[in-house]
Amino acid sequence: MRISRTIPVAADTPVALTIGNFDGVHLGHQAMLARLIAAAHERALPSCVMTFEPHPREFFAPDQAPTRLTSLREKLELLERAGVDRVQLCRFNFDFAKTAPEDFIERLLQRGLGARWIQVGDDFRFGARRAGDFTMLKAAEARGVFEVHAMTSVTVEGVRVSSTAVRERLAAGDMDGAQRLLGRPYSISGRVVHGDSFGRTLGCPTANVLMKHNRPPLAGIFAVEVHGVDGVARPGVASLGVRPTVARDARPCLEVNLFDFDRDLYGRHLKVEFLHKFRDEEKYADVETLRRQIARDVEIAKHYFVTRATNRKTRNG
Repeated sequence: MRISRTIPVAADTPVALTIGNFDGVHLGHQAMLARLIAAAHERALPSCVMTFEPHPREFFAPDQAPTRLTSLREKLELLERAGVDRVQLCRFNFDFAKTAPEDFIERLLQRGLGARWIQVGDDFRFGARRAGDFTMLKAAEARGVFEVHAMTSVTVEGVRVSSTAVRERLAAGDMDGAQRLLGRPYSISGRVVHGDSFGRTLGCPTANVLMKHNRPPLAGIFAVEVHGVDGVARPGVASLGVRPTVARDARPCLEVNLFDFDRDLYGRHLKVEFLHKFRDEEKYADVETLRRQIARDVEIAKHYFVTRATNRKTRNG
């Protein structure tokens, strides 16, 4: 997959294009990408996604912006896995925000990217003051510039699939509900870095996974599966939060204990899939109380995986 961070003055080849933030790359996004790739193949064009960094709402109102479901790296990996040929990564800043809708169409879409087929969500807005909309794109289509198609909403069990709906389920600890909207377990990826080794002193060594999420969309104690260790998904228990009993700052931390595993993971890039939430974080009176609770969490998580394996075996006959 080719990633471009600068829109050229003139495109090297025409493309089929879709535009959006694609935070989470949920089932609605996946439906858009599938339609994009099919249209690109029908027209012998590369498929291209235009997306923005940072998210426009993060740029204009960082304190009010929603939490991210995916880091930029995670989003790009998911787009590549979907089969996208190209990603046009637009740096969202004051200059970009001032782009007139007409200039967005003519300079960026038409000349810079060479868009011949464009798909956007049914609520897509663009250009300065969000003045551009689907009607404006259809007017450009009437002038023979490109084809324009709107992607209607995707629903699952009567719920409109959206990044907001996924965030709500994650915040509520509904991992199954989030998975149904994402089409996969929710995950966070990051490199294992040195921590304070506090877990090891409590008899529960953990991998400290460095997150790009300053405000992760979920918190608590979870059953997880971890990818990136030795080619198989390894079960474990994870704590995601601010460690109120022992930490002095409020920086979120993701710590993972892999069952029956004590090898060095420093420097490894891991993907942590969140399968089930057991409880919220708590602040304990002393370290010994915390140690006992961690031991209980490990046993509860192990029981979860035993029950899960039994249920799968029953379903499969």
